[in-house]
Amino acid sequence: MPTYVYKFVDSGETIEVQQAFTDDALTEVAHPSDGKLRPVKKVFQPVGITFKGGGFYKTDSKGGSSATTPPVSSSSSTSSDSSGAASTPAPAPAAAPAAAAAPAPSTSV
Repeated sequence: MPTYVYKFVDSGETIEVQQAFTDDALTEVAHPSDGKLRPVKKVFQPVGITFKGGGFYKTDSKGGSSATTPPVSSSSSTSSDSSGAASTPAPAPAAAPAAAAAPAPSTSV
């Protein structure tokens, strides 16, 4: 059963009352010190809830979010490495040894 906070109108003191969701809000409650019925008002308090993860804020749904970009690029590079076909050609390592093995042209006459 939920606990609701009520405030005595005349004194400003607060009390907690357990009520079912279907019960009506109280208008009078017996004061704990003297037992007399006194008018009360329901006090609304902020809800203690925390949203974790993405998609809860306006900025999370915009395109090009950095949170969604890295998994896509890292999974595509992982899948291209495993398949052997890369979308961007890498520099050929065979070109460097061939250039080193060839004699340099002489400039002296």
